[in-house]
Amino acid sequence: MGNRLTLKIVFAGFENHSCLLRKIHTEVQLKNYGKFLEDYTSQLKGIEEALDDSIGDVWDFTLDPIALKLLPYEQSSLLELIKTENKVLNKVITVYAALCSEVKKLKHEAETKFYNGLLYYGEGVSDSSVVEGECQVQMGRFVSFLQELSCFVTRCFEVVVNVVHQLAALYNSNKGATRIIESTGVHFQTVYEHLGELLVVLITLDEIMENHATLRDHWKMYKRLLKSVHHNPSKFGVPEEKLKPFEKLLLKLEGQLLDSMIFQACVEQRFDNPGEGVSVSKNSAFAEEFAHNIRTIFANVESKLGEPAEIEQRDKYTGVCGLFVLHFHIFRTVDKKLYKSLLDVYKKVPAVTLTANIIWFPDTFLINKVPAAAKLLDKKSVQTIRTSRDVFLQQKAQTLTKDVQSYYVFVTSWMMKMEAILSKEQRADKLSDDLSNRCNVFVQGILYAYSISIIIKTSMNMHMSMQRPMTKTSVKALCRLVELLKAIEHTFYRRSLVVADSVSHITQQLQSQALSSISTAKKRVISDKKYSEQRLDVLSALVLAENTLNGPSTRERRLVVSLALSVGTQMKTFKDEELLPLQLVLKKLDLIGELQERVKVHSDCSFLYWHRAIFPIYLDDVYDNAVDAARMHYMFSALRDSVPTMLYAKHMESCEQLLDSYDKEIMEVFTEHLLDKLCKEIEKDLRLSVHTHLKLDDRNPFKVGMKDLTHFFSLKPIRFFNRFIDIKAYVTHYLDKTFYNLTTVALHDWATYSEMRNLATQRYGLLMTEAHLPSQTLEQGLDVLEIMRNIHVFVSRYLYNLNNQIFIEKTSNNKHLNTINIRHIANSIRTHGTGIMNTTVNFTYQFLRKKFYIFSQFMYDEHIKSRLIKDIRFFRETKDQSDQKYPFERAEKFNRGIRKLGITPDGQSYLDQFRQLISQIGNAMGYVRMIRSGGLHCCSSAIRFVPDLEDIVNFEELVKEEGLSEETQRAASLLDCVLSDLTSNSAEGTEYFKMLVGVFAQEFRSVKNMHLRNFYMIVPPLTVNFVEHSISCKEKLNKKNKNGAAFTDDGFAMGVAYILKLLDQYQEFDSLHWFQAVREKYMKEMKAVVKEQNVQATNQDEKLLQTMNLTQKRLDVYLQEFELLYFSLSSARIFFRADKTAAEETQEKKDREDGGKADVSSSQPAVSSVK
Repeated sequence: MGNRLTLKIVFAGFENHSCLLRKIHTEVQLKNYGKFLEDYTSQLKGIEEALDDSIGDVWDFTLDPIALKLLPYEQSSLLELIKTENKVLNKVITVYAALCSEVKKLKHEAETKFYNGLLYYGEGVSDSSVVEGECQVQMGRFVSFLQELSCFVTRCFEVVVNVVHQLAALYNSNKGATRIIESTGVHFQTVYEHLGELLVVLITLDEIMENHATLRDHWKMYKRLLKSVHHNPSKFGVPEEKLKPFEKLLLKLEGQLLDSMIFQACVEQRFDNPGEGVSVSKNSAFAEEFAHNIRTIFANVESKLGEPAEIEQRDKYTGVCGLFVLHFHIFRTVDKKLYKSLLDVYKKVPAVTLTANIIWFPDTFLINKVPAAAKLLDKKSVQTIRTSRDVFLQQKAQTLTKDVQSYYVFVTSWMMKMEAILSKEQRADKLSDDLSNRCNVFVQGILYAYSISIIIKTSMNMHMSMQRPMTKTSVKALCRLVELLKAIEHTFYRRSLVVADSVSHITQQLQSQALSSISTAKKRVISDKKYSEQRLDVLSALVLAENTLNGPSTRERRLVVSLALSVGTQMKTFKDEELLPLQLVLKKLDLIGELQERVKVHSDCSFLYWHRAIFPIYLDDVYDNAVDAARMHYMFSALRDSVPTMLYAKHMESCEQLLDSYDKEIMEVFTEHLLDKLCKEIEKDLRLSVHTHLKLDDRNPFKVGMKDLTHFFSLKPIRFFNRFIDIKAYVTHYLDKTFYNLTTVALHDWATYSEMRNLATQRYGLLMTEAHLPSQTLEQGLDVLEIMRNIHVFVSRYLYNLNNQIFIEKTSNNKHLNTINIRHIANSIRTHGTGIMNTTVNFTYQFLRKKFYIFSQFMYDEHIKSRLIKDIRFFRETKDQSDQKYPFERAEKFNRGIRKLGITPDGQSYLDQFRQLISQIGNAMGYVRMIRSGGLHCCSSAIRFVPDLEDIVNFEELVKEEGLSEETQRAASLLDCVLSDLTSNSAEGTEYFKMLVGVFAQEFRSVKNMHLRNFYMIVPPLTVNFVEHSISCKEKLNKKNKNGAAFTDDGFAMGVAYILKLLDQYQEFDSLHWFQAVREKYMKEMKAVVKEQNVQATNQDEKLLQTMNLTQKRLDVYLQEFELLYFSLSSARIFFRADKTAAEETQEKKDREDGGKADVSSSQPAVSSVK
């Protein structure tokens, strides 16, 4: 018992444990699942947001990942559909239905494949880039396509003959022939309409060939090439036996297709075939039936032409004209009244667009193809028809703007109806009315699309065909209509889900109405007890129509219903008031059953490819009226329509080449006429706004108007080919690029461009990118780089001030002089980096080398050298008598003596030029000093955020301790390097003066430059020259003409101090006691003047007193100027350690080195003892 209890407890424990584990696992899984859902939701949200930003207002249908195709597909064959007890009727209906289906297939093939293949031939190759032989290569690729077209045309001929035979067999006037069914009241109008459609295909092919000059030209060139091949087949690698058949084939193709005689050949075929027992041309019953159907179809078409409810009547009219010509060629009779009626249609419809840019003039066609009837027309009526075209175009040009306005109202109100009716909840009790309303609105949309499409195509193609210029107003109006057309298509597309749902219900409702009408007629037939074969046929036909309507509304079923009712409506089965509504219901069923396809066909703007010359005008209009810029989406959607048709182009290696060419062309036009203009305008606006203080031009919006371009930036990206055109992004990129490039060129303009960036964001909502270029201050001054590159110009044009460390421009054309100080230099160094300092010193060194060469030449000159040696000897001999002071008179004499050697055109002596040379050398040294000060200033401002320069932590070590990533370690290491560089630079800076002394001193002091040793003796005359120059410059400051005025030129003092240091002649110069001699001389003269003044004061000689005062003033000025020079020279000498001679400096250096060695040797025993 105890054991059991133990076991129970153990198992209970296990169960509890497993439950707990299960619970934990469940929670983990739930948590994972929750996390997965969160991630998935965020991903979906991200995709949604990404799409939301990039999808335009108008989407490219071809890119739909999922699309609804409303067109029902018939899975039953015609034999299965057409099943009644009446076997003969079955056969008749089946034959006609099969032929009509065949016509539809041929028509579809022609419209998609052959029309486009022919139309696009020669496109996509610019005239400038055509290489020799390209035309023949294109035609070579195209021959196989022409061969396919030839087979297609042959097939069309066979079908036309077969349809005529099948109809002739039914309506046979031969009394001996067996009647298939009673055909007295039966009119298979549908079959004639289909036959007309097939004839229109042949007419269209003829018109394309007729209008295709490029194709014909290339064909001729190709034939010429073949003749060359024929003369020398081996050269082209073509077997001769293959050449003959190929040439025959080409002749056949030319005769069949290229001579524009396809339709003519078709109607001139031999329709009578006695072998098959079918009589056509002698069949009067068939002739009458044929003519009756032409008249009936024409009556239906003519009443609707040009009316608001017109839909595809123009195409049927072309078919009627084709049938009329066929009737004439078979039976050789002309119904003159009908011929006149057909011609008179020109008043309503001057031309019909067959496809794309191919326009067909019915009058020309009828006159050429029915010459027997054309003879009846006088020249005047033919001329009237011709002039009516021009009249039509003129009237259209005048009414176009009104048409656009009215259609604008119609279409927008229709769109509102669509939105209202489709977003409204359906009520069960009002379902029938609701569906009828929806059906009417859908049909109205198709009618508007058809009408607008007709206006655009007819206007554009007639202008093109007749080569009449179109006004800009007309172009703009037509473009507006194109937009409306695409707006209709996109309304259907946008509401495609609700439309799809409605279409099936509307179809059922219409089928139900048709069935009830047929059912009433059927009852009427059944109630009549008189039996006849004709009545049986009618009943069978009505049953067939009923059965066929009970199913999806496919094209085949609607065709069978139409054919069945052709039989079923004879013998007054339907009352007139019943028949019209039934025909209307079936017409609606046709439209609703193919709603999507109809909308697509009538809204198709692929013809715009041939009229793309209007695109630039359209873009200019959009740019001028930016308010409704969003309409561009519709235009691009229209331009995209030609892409699917281009895929059938066969003359290039790949249709991609044609697409790329089109894409490139449209984008170039778009860029030139909108994007670039927009970029330039926005940039101009930003510039003028930022520079309003300059008052550049009148920007008063009340005077010059105001264009709000922000509308372009609220546009969603436009889809075109494989790209989204984002206008906002394009302009932003342009401005970013422009501002960046211009800031790079002139860094001091960074503030202006920053302001423009901010303004672009505020005014236009553009998200600009920061340039991240090293910015400069507004008082940047001359840039270090500029000075460095032009140092020779700088030192001659600027004057140095030693105490303030500032350079001042000598002269300027402006009313102000530029200055350069340490802060400017520091800003420049911050911009370009400290590396520029060493480069500047290198440039200065190169400059000094050149200047010292001139300096050496001057000192070597015999006139100078001899005078200096003479002066040195004189001083040595007389120094004891002159109290060790160099006499002032001697220096003055030297200064005057040099003038005798000659002067320059601007009145300067050689000594003046030598003084300028020394000033320039001094300026260069002053510049080097300023560079060093600027570097220290820059480093100290950069390091001001480091708390303690003595104790800087090592970031790399800290990062390694924390075990952070390698990238972080590398970043920390770089930070350490930067900090150590800054501390070392801010602490001492480089002693550039020492370097520039060291680099030249040895050469200056060498034996071969002994002539330079005389320099100290030329300093006194130089100082005299300098003081005279300086006083004249200062005096000019108070004069009106300030040319040559200056108040400082410490470059001279710097230059003298530097050269004396290089020559190690401070002691020699000091031995002259020059400045003491000057002071003594002036003091002595001043005492003499004071004494003289006291004498004259007693004599009261006013004039003499004035002269004395002026003399005293002049002596004061000279003494003061010499004193200033002395102070400047003394200051400058401090930079070059004037207290020590070269020998003393060398000794000091030696002592320092010996001391270093002693320290090392004394530390060595300590190291060994540690060991």
